[in-house]
Amino acid sequence: MPSLAERLGYAPHDRLIIINCDDIGSSHSANVASEAAMRGGIATSATLMVPCPWAREAVERFADLDVGIHLTLTAEYPTYRWRTLTDAPSLRDGQGYMPRSAKDFFEQADPVEVEAECRAQIDQALAWGVDVTHLDNHMGTLQIYEKLFPIYVKLAKEYKLPLRMAGASADARMGFGARAQADAAGVLYPDHFSFQWGGKPMRQVFDEYLASPRPGIIEMILHCVNDTPELRAYDKTELAIRIHDAEVGADKTMRAKFEKAGVRRISFRGLRDLMRLIH
Repeated sequence: MPSLAERLGYAPHDRLIIINCDDIGSSHSANVASEAAMRGGIATSATLMVPCPWAREAVERFADLDVGIHLTLTAEYPTYRWRTLTDAPSLRDGQGYMPRSAKDFFEQADPVEVEAECRAQIDQALAWGVDVTHLDNHMGTLQIYEKLFPIYVKLAKEYKLPLRMAGASADARMGFGARAQADAAGVLYPDHFSFQWGGKPMRQVFDEYLASPRPGIIEMILHCVNDTPELRAYDKTELAIRIHDAEVGADKTMRAKFEKAGVRRISFRGLRDLMRLIH
């Protein structure tokens, strides 16, 4: 059977990477940094947090770029919060906002209300005119919980959108056959996924990957936010990661490294278009 890369028109030995900017719409500083990473840097894709206050600005700034939906069911900052679109009781904390942690979310979430909220976010983006390329999710909430993962696949199949998917080793550790569920539904996803948060800086992650890139399609993610008073007001603990990612994302010398290594930067659009051909 042809590999996903071959089905997209590439050679079996080609090395392909999707570099996605998560969290556009979360702040003006995130929008500016992520746009810079896509227009002049290494990023090829972004995902929109529809419920967040700066989502409409992101829609305008990224109108000609490849944007998916960052399905959002948590609001993690202590004083910067956002609410659901559906006002679902099980998706509110004691302050009336989305739960702050994935654990809190999982303990109270009603799957029926989760599906309705995710559907509302996708439909809102489509109503805004976003040419949605794929789905992923904020803080992994739909990917890591067995009882909620079928919602993720169901929406991908219905809207004919590819997914961010845990890598094969993480899938085995989770133990509920996430990739097999997606395969059975005819939902496409990259072959590999690499996620770092609070570990190695992304410049090192990219350099290590480029030293020995493997064939197939891998997704890596950035959380690009410029160092501004806005960022420093809402993120008191992990702003260094976001600032670093913004610098790496916009770094033209890093872009040259990908070209020198023969790694092609692609987006989810090809996967989405292939899904629409086969469904």
